Amino acid sequence: MAPFSYQPPTRGDKAGQKSHSQSPESNLSHGQSTVAKLLEAKGDAIFSIRPKDTLGHAVEALKEKHIGALVVTDQNGALQGILSERDIVRRLAETPGHTLPQLVEDIMTREVQTCSPDELLIDVAKVMNEGRFRHLPVLKDGKLCGMITIGDVVNFRLQELEYEALRMKQMIVG
Repeated sequence: MAPFSYQPPTRGDKAGQKSHSQSPESNLSHGQSTVAKLLEAKGDAIFSIRPKDTLGHAVEALKEKHIGALVVTDQNGALQGILSERDIVRRLAETPGHTLPQLVEDIMTREVQTCSPDELLIDVAKVMNEGRFRHLPVLKDGKLCGMITIGDVVNFRLQELEYEALRMKQMIVG
């Protein structure tokens, strides 16, 4: 017995008619996901620190916020650099026992790779992977508007894949 959704061909069927339920565009919709979509889901919280703050203060902020990097901003909120756990660990190895009183500006990364909200996540993931960094400040019109991590990108994509799999199951089952 055929499933109830099965309909046998009839004389009026058009032999060459194609289904439009799937196309390269719909199958590759994840390629259209942008940083802005990720920030909508994640939020736009930005944790920052000043260049003259100590590494001790930075370590406390990283611990309290459960994050891996801080953007370094001036008093007007303009991006000056980024300070990551890796930066701190490297300095700890270089100056054991004397690291925490040092200033953020002494070890922060000054030339920061950034992205914009309209960039595709697939492109941002490639940049992060090639640059071997896990945090990327988001700038809109030259102003900080968020921070994304490689974990954010991966989790967002996993949620998209789960949704796509659910849609496919629903399409198959009916």
